[in-house]
Amino acid sequence: MKRKVISALAVLLCFCMLGACGKEEATVEYVQPEIETIPTTDEKEVEEVVEDTSEPKEDELPEGMYFSELTHLPISLELKDQRPIAAMVDNEIKALPHFGVNEADIVYELMNSTQNDRVTRLMVLMKDWGSIEQLGSIRSTRPTNILLAAEYNAVLCHDGGPFYIDAYFAKDIFKDHFSGIFSRVDNGKAREFTEYIMPGDLDKAFNNSKFSTTYTDYYPGEHFTFAPKCDPITFEGDTEAKTCTFIDLPFKHNGSELEYNESDKKYYYAEYNKPHEDGKTGVVLSFDNVIIQRCTFTQLDDHGYLIYNVIDSGKEGYYCTNGKCIPITWAKGGEDNSITRFYDMNGEEIKINTGKTYITLVPSDSWDDLVIK
Repeated sequence: MKRKVISALAVLLCFCMLGACGKEEATVEYVQPEIETIPTTDEKEVEEVVEDTSEPKEDELPEGMYFSELTHLPISLELKDQRPIAAMVDNEIKALPHFGVNEADIVYELMNSTQNDRVTRLMVLMKDWGSIEQLGSIRSTRPTNILLAAEYNAVLCHDGGPFYIDAYFAKDIFKDHFSGIFSRVDNGKAREFTEYIMPGDLDKAFNNSKFSTTYTDYYPGEHFTFAPKCDPITFEGDTEAKTCTFIDLPFKHNGSELEYNESDKKYYYAEYNKPHEDGKTGVVLSFDNVIIQRCTFTQLDDHGYLIYNVIDSGKEGYYCTNGKCIPITWAKGGEDNSITRFYDMNGEEIKINTGKTYITLVPSDSWDDLVIK
């Protein structure tokens, strides 16, 4: 009897509530309890193979600037069409210290002669040559340098050379060069070590010539493909990559070396058993990229003059950056201004990191003496 009374009261209470709500139906909000779900094995696999569809990262470009075709660093837009120079710099110990080489965008180091323990010479490329305060000392050129400078449509700056260069300079594509016209600096050394490019020298040289300061029809296009500075090449997950924190090049006379600095991720150049310091600033020459090419050469006479066989394909090499390196191959076509291209082991053209680049051609007969560790 007590249960019937309770039920009747409950029914009466419901009617009273409905009446109070103006005949609207009562609603009850249902809250779904949180239940921790564990993904199945199949779901995990799906998560792992989902590709990143976000937009590629790009560097920001300040107003009034553009990305240099030699370094991918922002420089004045006024320089966009200006041709670079390629200056021959003596690398004999008597010529040291160098001045201005650390301001270069690209530095080539090549065996200059098979004599004198295969002494090397530098060829430095600079886009903003108007900012030069002192560069050199300037020395003679070789046929190989003429071919390499043409890849950038660069104006070659030198002081003479063996007669083998004459046939090259006779061609229109190579004719834009300045020889032996730069300033002499009294540095207490023999005359051969006293020629430097100084402020105003190049302006005067161009004004007294018919050479264009801007790219000509012989410009073959940009030499490198760059990775954005905000998304650099690290070789993360690349099974071909190996550690590369020290490079000992087989140049017996100069003892050229490159050592990686983890703090700023640059390779520092040394020769003659000491760091390569600029004669004015004391800054040590350093690079973000290092490219090493194995290359055969042809000796031209008994005096040690030679030409590298840079027109070739399928030859091996290494690309080094961020403390690692990968094996590469390289190829240069038969046109006078063909660009040397670099490829990974899958045959894909490599990208390089933003910044300055060191390139060297290691003679094939000393390739096995190259040390990378």
